Amino acid sequence: MRSIARLFSLLMITTLTLPALAQSQARPKPKDVQTVEDVPAPPDVKEIDPSKDIKVTTRQSGTDTIEEYRLGGRLYKQRIQPASGPAYYLVDEKGEGKFTRVDGPDLKIAVPTWVLFTWK
Repeated sequence: MRSIARLFSLLMITTLTLPALAQSQARPKPKDVQTVEDVPAPPDVKEIDPSKDIKVTTRQSGTDTIEEYRLGGRLYKQRIQPASGPAYYLVDEKGEGKFTRVDGPDLKIAVPTWVLFTWK
């Protein structure tokens, strides 16, 4: 029984120390390596700041307060606050103009789904 314990401890020590020994050996540096300075971005790339394009408008519909969120002029989310009760959201998840009610524990984090390119 003791021989099995000794063998197991020797195996564990070997397993733990071999990777450390392999990393400690110095690796030769290739001779043809060149350092690169800051590479400028291509001239046709524009930085897009989506927070500048988001517009929030508030309006009253009866006793409800409706906040409409638009990105690039397109309505993608509405927050409805009734006169009594908790607020809920209507979200257009696919950009098709079909709004789904989201409230309570079903409230999900809306992942940005911007259209970057389109082909016709």
